[in-house]
Amino acid sequence: MAEAYIVAAARTAGGRRNGRLSGWHPVDLAAQVINALVDRSGIDPARIDDVLMGCVSQVGEQSTNVARNAVLASKLPESVPGTSIDRQCGSSQQALHFAAQAVMSGTMDFVIASGVESMSRVPMFTPSDLPRSNGMGYYMGPEISRRYPQGDFSQFVGVEMIVQKYGYTRAELDAYALLSHQRAEAAIAADAFKDEIVPVEVTLADGARTLHTVDEGVRFGATLEGIGGVKLLREAGTISAANASQVCDGASGVLVVSERGLKELGVAPLARIHHMSVLGHDPVIMLEAPIPATRHALKKAGMAIGQIDLYEVNEAFAPIPLAWCRELDADPARVNVHGGAISLGHPLGASGTKLMTTLIHALRRHNKRYGLQTMCEGGGMANVTIIERL
Repeated sequence: MAEAYIVAAARTAGGRRNGRLSGWHPVDLAAQVINALVDRSGIDPARIDDVLMGCVSQVGEQSTNVARNAVLASKLPESVPGTSIDRQCGSSQQALHFAAQAVMSGTMDFVIASGVESMSRVPMFTPSDLPRSNGMGYYMGPEISRRYPQGDFSQFVGVEMIVQKYGYTRAELDAYALLSHQRAEAAIAADAFKDEIVPVEVTLADGARTLHTVDEGVRFGATLEGIGGVKLLREAGTISAANASQVCDGASGVLVVSERGLKELGVAPLARIHHMSVLGHDPVIMLEAPIPATRHALKKAGMAIGQIDLYEVNEAFAPIPLAWCRELDADPARVNVHGGAISLGHPLGASGTKLMTTLIHALRRHNKRYGLQTMCEGGGMANVTIIERL
């Protein structure tokens, strides 16, 4: 069977809403990551066959095929095409799957899988809220409404359903959120992100220019009391902004190559794609999909959860990784070992290859072999990717 390899993986450090990265146009920010992948791999830019880019809010500055626009803003020649992908929060993880499938099919040798989201400049929900406010209709057509009469699919409703189903308390969710910040703080102190982050120049409030190299959302010295004092998002609920993922600006990407491309480049691969799959689930509870999707993936891969050394399970909300660990009997000490979206941020369309970048570098840092990545996605879906560090 043909193989797909990752030879370069990079991301920007996350930027808080209206924070350090908010001055960057998302197209230019994405181009910075594309350029870094070219530089780190040493590839001739003209050899790139395609750029696949995940992005959720494809409107405004992220409209009109953000992938192609990022190519035109980068050092890649005009001959390199690009296309944009929306599988909600799994958009760039799906970009990685499509890239791997392209090189495994033999139709391409060098594909960049990437993602970008500027949640400061293109706020979440803009693609659905803007047309509805202008009387242009809504994504839930008559047939969906008949099948799901409860109304709009809401992640905030879904996550409270998960909390009730699995019996978590707010105290448990807040404790997990604290752990995410503590792990991220420890990783930053140990320079664990140094090799994965692309420094980008930013302007500070006082006009000074500096390089942005540290994830801006990490709460250094976070306490349980501070997290517990954050207002709940819904009355009588359990979810607050402190135990949910942070709004974030960022870009990320990986360079995927075939065996033929690997020989041509003459570089050592970082990882091999071992398995990739995607599964649909209940769109109402929505965020539970990583659990059956992981079971499905492990069965297809012929592996047991204990054979996986590290897991990246997107921290959209604290109960997601908690329920995933419990239901799969996974070791909590192997999950998001350098922190997750609660502390590092969740730049929607960029999170897929962002998590993959962190997973690859964590496997290398801790001298581990297999890693698994999964994330909940709008509409009740989940991608699962298993890699082998080489």
